Amino acid sequence: MNMELLNFYKKTSAYTELGNYKDFAYSLPNDIKTLCLLQRRQIIHPITVIEALNGKNDFHVSNTRLVFEDDIFPTAGSMLNELLRLDKNYSVKRKDEDRIYITCRGQAILLAAILKAKGYSARVRSGFAPYIKYDGVAHDHWITEYFNDKEKRWILVDPDMCLDEIKFNPFDMPRCEFVFGAQAYLGLRTKHYKDEEILFATNPPTFGFKAAIRGLFYDFYSLMNEEGIFLHLPKYIVDKNFALSEEEFKELDTLATLLLDVDKNFGEIQNIWNNVLKYRIRKGALN
Repeated sequence: MNMELLNFYKKTSAYTELGNYKDFAYSLPNDIKTLCLLQRRQIIHPITVIEALNGKNDFHVSNTRLVFEDDIFPTAGSMLNELLRLDKNYSVKRKDEDRIYITCRGQAILLAAILKAKGYSARVRSGFAPYIKYDGVAHDHWITEYFNDKEKRWILVDPDMCLDEIKFNPFDMPRCEFVFGAQAYLGLRTKHYKDEEILFATNPPTFGFKAAIRGLFYDFYSLMNEEGIFLHLPKYIVDKNFALSEEEFKELDTLATLLLDVDKNFGEIQNIWNNVLKYRIRKGALN
């Protein structure tokens, strides 16, 4: 494996840098299953919060807090800071009222940050998960990938779904179970997927290329160690409401094809990152 690439993924971003919490993260369990289960008990997914507010489960949640606290805790450092502010005992026995309401994106970023603090090469991945509901639809999702030095391979982990009933090991996921952003995009281009099979969970839901292009760029940004938030997408695409020309689609075809094999094409992907600036000029809440 390319050591330059592995060292790149040991570096942190504004989203995965833990600062004063590095030593705390380092002290957390080394076993990946134990670590994921511990992390999952610190967090309530916003969909679970919504269900609790509507009396559909027994979680004790607040109706005066934001349902999606990704808005105020977008980084791993901010998540750990809030968790330890609420309860310094980081344990599986954390009370509901002391947990934060974070999506799969935050889960993936937090796990990647903790693994980086432990010295691992780790990266956040974005795409679509057919196993969210097993309903024939691949729902937008974020997971974590880390390099196992002993086994000399990348391992996919789903910290968000590790308590759910899924048909595979979430701590060493078969790669065929996840549809990466590039796969979803190219799958639509080649008609391997139908529009209704690729979903981004807006209200109402977003299907097809509008969903897949999001997954493509979220994954691209994450692979360049600049994970971003849900609002961060190329300005030129948002300004066009995703209505791209065939020439612009062909440009994305090139990027997506390279992202199918990140390690092999890492230099070319970095070259695009450094030179195709329209991909990095992003739309945000105030931009």
